[in-house]
Amino acid sequence: MSDNILLHLADEPRFDAVAVADIEPALSAAISQAQSAIAAIKALPDATWDNTVEALTDITERVGRIWGVVSHLNSVVDTPELRAVYNQLMPQVTEFFTAIGQDIELYARFKAVKAAPEFARLSAAQQTKLNHDLRDFVLGGAELDAAAQAEFAALQSEAAQLGAQFSQNVLDATDAFALYFADGNALAGIDTHTSSPCAAADFEADSAKTGLPEDALAMFAAAAQAEGKSGYKIGLQMPHYIAVMQYADNRALREKLYHAYNTRASELGAAQWDNSANIGRRLQIAQREAELLGFANYAELSLATKMADTPTQVLAFLRDLAARAKPFAQRDLAEVATFATTTLGLPEIQAWDLAWASEKLRQAKYAFSETEVKKYFPTDRVLHGLFALIAKLYRVNLMEKKVPVWHPDVRYFELEKGGAIIGGVYLDLYAREGKRGGAWMNDYRGRRRFESGTRRGQLQTPVAYLVCNFTPPVGGKAARLSHDEILTLFHEMGHGLHHLLTQVDELGVSGINGVEWDAVELPSQFMENFVWEYDVLAGMSSHEDNGAELPRSLFDKMLAAKNFQRGLFMVRQMEFALFDMLIHSQPGADAHWMQTLQDVRREVAVIQPPAYNRFAHAFSHIFAGGYAAGYYSYSWAEVLSADAYAAFEEAGPEQMVATGNRFWQEILAVGGARNAMASFKAFRGREPEIDALLRHSGFDGEAA
Repeated sequence: MSDNILLHLADEPRFDAVAVADIEPALSAAISQAQSAIAAIKALPDATWDNTVEALTDITERVGRIWGVVSHLNSVVDTPELRAVYNQLMPQVTEFFTAIGQDIELYARFKAVKAAPEFARLSAAQQTKLNHDLRDFVLGGAELDAAAQAEFAALQSEAAQLGAQFSQNVLDATDAFALYFADGNALAGIDTHTSSPCAAADFEADSAKTGLPEDALAMFAAAAQAEGKSGYKIGLQMPHYIAVMQYADNRALREKLYHAYNTRASELGAAQWDNSANIGRRLQIAQREAELLGFANYAELSLATKMADTPTQVLAFLRDLAARAKPFAQRDLAEVATFATTTLGLPEIQAWDLAWASEKLRQAKYAFSETEVKKYFPTDRVLHGLFALIAKLYRVNLMEKKVPVWHPDVRYFELEKGGAIIGGVYLDLYAREGKRGGAWMNDYRGRRRFESGTRRGQLQTPVAYLVCNFTPPVGGKAARLSHDEILTLFHEMGHGLHHLLTQVDELGVSGINGVEWDAVELPSQFMENFVWEYDVLAGMSSHEDNGAELPRSLFDKMLAAKNFQRGLFMVRQMEFALFDMLIHSQPGADAHWMQTLQDVRREVAVIQPPAYNRFAHAFSHIFAGGYAAGYYSYSWAEVLSADAYAAFEEAGPEQMVATGNRFWQEILAVGGARNAMASFKAFRGREPEIDALLRHSGFDGEAA
């Protein structure tokens, strides 16, 4: 047991040496030791910050870090063996943390610290952390009677298991789907009877036949080769799906892939992956948890820890933004529908035509293609440009370091400032089977200065995971990122910087910890704005043929197209956010959530998907990812991020460093140590205004 890696997580964990067999013994030992330590805390006669709050932080951080590593590995290198152990142990972990949140003796000790003269001598960060802890005890059920606590704990455990199962169903349904094509003719849907396997695909010729870019074809060929097959394999992983929907001229293929993608994990697919009952039960649990804690619905419970005050306020915000965006969305749809009919020969545009026709329209209107843009952005150059921007804004350098990782694609970078290492970040950028879809940032550990024990006075630096699902490198060629992928990279790095550049020493409120959920997207969406600056893009560009930087003329075309179909995008976001908020605020939503989705679509959408569309069955953000009654946060924080970036626009390039330093000090550095609105006002000098978002979105005029 003493050599169990998971019991000795230090500077950088030895991910490559973590064995599935290590997990259960490590976690059981850590929980047993933690329970003994908690009993010792409760036996002490007096409650102080050091012997109660700090001591409990030590205990929970150790267990949380072990489980965090296991959860992370389960997300990025899912195997049957790892999944089995993860699912087996989840109830035990949930029970451990739920029991802490309901422990009336611990709660009493925390209240005693708050009431003691010592509280006034604590730092502002410590006081905030303690106030958050007291709130979380209440929300964890500490004030419930024994029967209600038992029911709440059981609900918490069940919800955690359902969330994991939801995500696993989506992953399995995604990975199980595959289409195989012998050659370019088959992929194009022409002359299929004469198609035969070929020794090597002719990507240039097949691109001309299919409309698919050569790099996408290389990706499909590599997927087939990985299974010992020739020809092409197309799956439902995001790089595959987007490539087909955006570029494939074979309409039947687009429809087939659209149907498969939008029926994943539903009753229309394999029964073992159907999330229908899962969704209904999750909504039942959410409502009952809220009722036990004295809230009318789960949305009210969710907002207890957010910036927004009430579900009514959120719904009004979303509907106002939807009303502003809908005329532009209607214009966008009319434009692409007319183009599809008159130019592309489609009698009626369908859901599986929209991305394809839109890309053709974009090329026609702005005389460039996303494929052309992508050729300028190899991953290494993009990272170089991203790191250069970070250095310019914050005077922080990122330096690569070789450390044990969970997959050969993963890279690790240390953050250096003034000769000191202030943090680290793992980058796992490429899609692969066994890896959860989407993009996210999570923390391995947070910044903390130890107040007691053998490490008293020492500083623990923060470390983050940054995970994406970009098109992987194939055929020995460097991976190249689309402009949308660069936006995603900058977005996730914004989350990372929020965690890594904190200057708060109290773990519970350092970095992303303790930040209101509807404010966590501020730093991430803020970073996206720089991907629309020419100097930034040019500095990270190098054409695959000649190394040339992105021409200003091409950038100008990209900028002109920046808000292309922005209306359609915005109403889609409103659809998701309204659906989420309504099903978590309406009674009986577990029985009529599909009807709610249809009602929302009729209210805000301008294009109605096919009746078989089961988007909600794969909506992991709200059913597995912590965004329940919180998806509105993306739009809520976008108001903040656009307004924050406007400060840089107003200051001008000559004040970029000074403005960047203020953003760091007032937003990033303080983390959750003060409320997000106070931080925003400290940076901007006023409350947020929606004008910048409307201007950046092209909604400040009238829809033509």
